[in-house]
Amino acid sequence: MLDSLMKQPNKEQQGTLPARRFREMIHVLRKRELMRGVTPEKIRQILEDLGPTFVKLGQIMSMRPDFLPQEYCDALTTLQADVRPMPFEAVISVLEREYKGPWQKFFSTISKEVLGSASIAQVHRAVLTTGEDVVIKVQRPDIYDVMEQDIVLLKRAAALMQVVGAERGALDVSTILDEMWKIAKQEMDFLMEADHIGEFRDLNAGEEYVECPKVYHHLTTSRVLVMEYVDGIRFDDSKTLREKGFDMNQLGRRLGENYVKQIIEDGYFHADPHPGNIRVRDGKIVWLDLGMMGRISNSDRRAIRKALFSLANHDTLDMKAAVLALGLPRGRVDHTRLYEDIDAMMTTYGDLDFGSLRMGVLTRQIMNVLRTHHIGIRPGLSMFARGVLTIEGVMRQYCPGVSFVEIFTRSIQLNMQKDFNWRMELDRLKQEGYVFFKKTMRLPEQLSDILQMTMRGQTKVNLDLTGSEEPLQRIDGMMNKLILGMISSALLLGSSVICTTQMTPKIMEIPLLGVFGYLAALVLCGWLLWNILRKS
Repeated sequence: MLDSLMKQPNKEQQGTLPARRFREMIHVLRKRELMRGVTPEKIRQILEDLGPTFVKLGQIMSMRPDFLPQEYCDALTTLQADVRPMPFEAVISVLEREYKGPWQKFFSTISKEVLGSASIAQVHRAVLTTGEDVVIKVQRPDIYDVMEQDIVLLKRAAALMQVVGAERGALDVSTILDEMWKIAKQEMDFLMEADHIGEFRDLNAGEEYVECPKVYHHLTTSRVLVMEYVDGIRFDDSKTLREKGFDMNQLGRRLGENYVKQIIEDGYFHADPHPGNIRVRDGKIVWLDLGMMGRISNSDRRAIRKALFSLANHDTLDMKAAVLALGLPRGRVDHTRLYEDIDAMMTTYGDLDFGSLRMGVLTRQIMNVLRTHHIGIRPGLSMFARGVLTIEGVMRQYCPGVSFVEIFTRSIQLNMQKDFNWRMELDRLKQEGYVFFKKTMRLPEQLSDILQMTMRGQTKVNLDLTGSEEPLQRIDGMMNKLILGMISSALLLGSSVICTTQMTPKIMEIPLLGVFGYLAALVLCGWLLWNILRKS
């Protein structure tokens, strides 16, 4: 497999895709002995060795438990985002190219110390000529071209692996690559990140204990982002926070309430809420790194609410409806098996106690059901799942006295009470009652029409037997093999008859047409035997 991939760029791809980069990829795959088996840890190591594009790919894949088994997602969440810093001279070069002049025009000092170095950009502390402390996020030179080239190589390699016999349907690599490239392009446009920060600030303007960094828009470009320096304490530095007199449970409650507000009320939430992106300053939660934000629609929020209520009421049918509302079926859904799997999941919550319920575990179980039944989810929901898993883990570790799921369910109930309007509900019930009454009055007429059509032989019934597809496919395969066997027999008999004649031209005294017949029969028989042995 790897040898065939090595030969690929030397022909038609040469000139459009650098062969050296392709050889680097193959070298890493060989070094990690990919052909000897795949494990979650091996996949993580391969992606780290391959560089920034593949680290970003792993981070996106870790948010898609509907594509990958959970153990792979867990391994990929540990991918190191930090990469080797670019030289300070390169940072200055990018700044002066973007500002079309010397950097001293805007900054009095820029620290050479790197605050953070990731696959797309790195961050330095600086001081404006007006005296404000800021951080500068500078994009790596040519990162767009490098990542675009890697995406093209990955797509061609994935297509070749599928052609030579990789299992189809196990992983939709093209979809993951498209999603990764879409998210990466958003993260590479710092003007978009500045807009994200502005929108987040507006939505949380009324929150007393929540902040985000101020953006200096006149200094921000698509490749340079300038924000205020947040001199706060990391949320995971609980020892320092306690020494400063902060109550971790109170901070955790504020964090959980705001994150639930982002999901339930705003539908616009931080998609990567790990402790490094959360600071505490003057008793306020400060959200950092708002480059990756998630959106969740009203219909998806209703489905999530329905899933929680059906779990509380042990209503498997409602849970199934909620799961289907959250998913995107990639083919025919076996509703009987889906109901059974959801019912089995629900039985684990027989004596439900919301105080001990883990929202992240429930989300993971629903994702496993979706993956088992080849039901995909929208990117917003995958980000929601990743965000809930992360924030709940942070709260359980650093403020265990606060239950995220209790905050979540209480917020849903309050939101429903706030949106509830007796007059609107009565009007809706009147309208639905009128429609139901009108349809009921038409039932005798419709039944009469059905009976008359049946008596005239005009009734047509469409019957769909769930679970019948596999037996029918087996029968179809058996018939195809039988037909191939009959064709092979006919070719052998026909060729044998031809060989008894004096038909010309001949090869070694055997008619050429008979030789072709024998060869065709041999090929068909060989393919048929190989197909039978492969599936036996």
